[in-house]
Amino acid sequence: MKLDFNRVLPIFALTFVDVLGLTIVLPLLHLYAAAYGASPLEIGLVAATFPLAQLVGVPVMGALSDRFGRKPLLLISQVTTCLSFVLLGLADSLLLIILSRVIDGLFGANLATAQAALSDVTSEENRAQGLGLTGAAFGLGFIFGPLIAILTLELSDNLSLPAFTAAAYSFVSILLTLFLFKETLPPGKRQHTKLLDSASPLIIFQMLRRPAINAALVLMFAQQVIFFGFESLLGLFTLTRLGLLGQGNAVIFLLVGVVLVTVQGRYIGPWSRKYGEHRLIMMALALLAVGLILVAITPEQPHPFYVERITANRLIEQASPSSTEAIIGQIAVDLPDEANRGVLGFIWMLIAIVPVSIGAGLIRPSLNSLMTRQVSKQEYGRVLGVSSALVSAANACAPLLAGLLFQHYGSTLPFLAGGLVMGALLLVSLQWIKPAAQTA
Repeated sequence: MKLDFNRVLPIFALTFVDVLGLTIVLPLLHLYAAAYGASPLEIGLVAATFPLAQLVGVPVMGALSDRFGRKPLLLISQVTTCLSFVLLGLADSLLLIILSRVIDGLFGANLATAQAALSDVTSEENRAQGLGLTGAAFGLGFIFGPLIAILTLELSDNLSLPAFTAAAYSFVSILLTLFLFKETLPPGKRQHTKLLDSASPLIIFQMLRRPAINAALVLMFAQQVIFFGFESLLGLFTLTRLGLLGQGNAVIFLLVGVVLVTVQGRYIGPWSRKYGEHRLIMMALALLAVGLILVAITPEQPHPFYVERITANRLIEQASPSSTEAIIGQIAVDLPDEANRGVLGFIWMLIAIVPVSIGAGLIRPSLNSLMTRQVSKQEYGRVLGVSSALVSAANACAPLLAGLLFQHYGSTLPFLAGGLVMGALLLVSLQWIKPAAQTA
């Protein structure tokens, strides 16, 4: 059964526009915080505020969408996201910046609700493909959002403009939902639970107690801790191994984005129908394990145009703590020796990044699709909300864990440990994660 693109494309479009707004602001949050004299720890707090607020808010919003329908909750989510960006643009203190992220985190369940809507309009055979499209929209947003952020900041040299630009994109997503999105969960198919049950912050624990899905939820959290730790430290790693600054890292992240979008937009559908979600999950874990280990052993060889003195000066000029550095304190890094310049290190990294990107493109849509097959249609929003919340929780703690490993044990260990743990998760999941047909 093929996807009904008339129903799917509006969801894809609003997801892309939503993510675009978010990713315009995301790379600049530490600058907003630093502009008001924030300490490194306070900058870390700004970075962690959004995912921690999502841990509370997203499961509740997802469950409410099961009770009241997808469209009302999407609109509430998008309106509050838009207002949070406006508040960020108007902010004149660190407190208002944090407040804007709390509001967006608590009520901004755009992606989880869009995924629930896609689950409503797909069958078990093509659900992984449908959920993969939201991942592709997410990947496209992460390609174009930071570019727009840099452009608006260069044009204005004012931190308000990127925030207001994000608010404008968020407003466009509201219009898309109002006029193009058709409700996917009619009243007769909604869950008729008590409002307090739907809005309970204990939904995560309720879902984790259910044998049919608790293993998949734990796996979702565990793999995201490893993968987001990889994402958080990749720029720092390539600096210490390859001497790369912004432009070189942009090439690597662009490759990651292109592979993610290709896998999720084109291949995950045929593969899921041919092999099933269970095999795709195992394949993804294997690819992530191999890829992370390959990244960890990248040769320390700076690129051919690397000059250590120039790189050090540019680092001083551009000094501003990243989210990871902000949380664990400034990380003193050793730059590579320019006497060892060559192309092997960069080529090795480009090859190693491919299996990581393919695995990342497969794992979340496949896990989410598998989980929706274990619950009733009236619980899609609930289970996908919990899944998104656990991803947010992983995103909050991953930079801290990976950064501490990097700081105390060197650049290799976070990626090597991540690869080995992914391999261990694969071995455990072979027994722990069961195909939908074999689960009661």
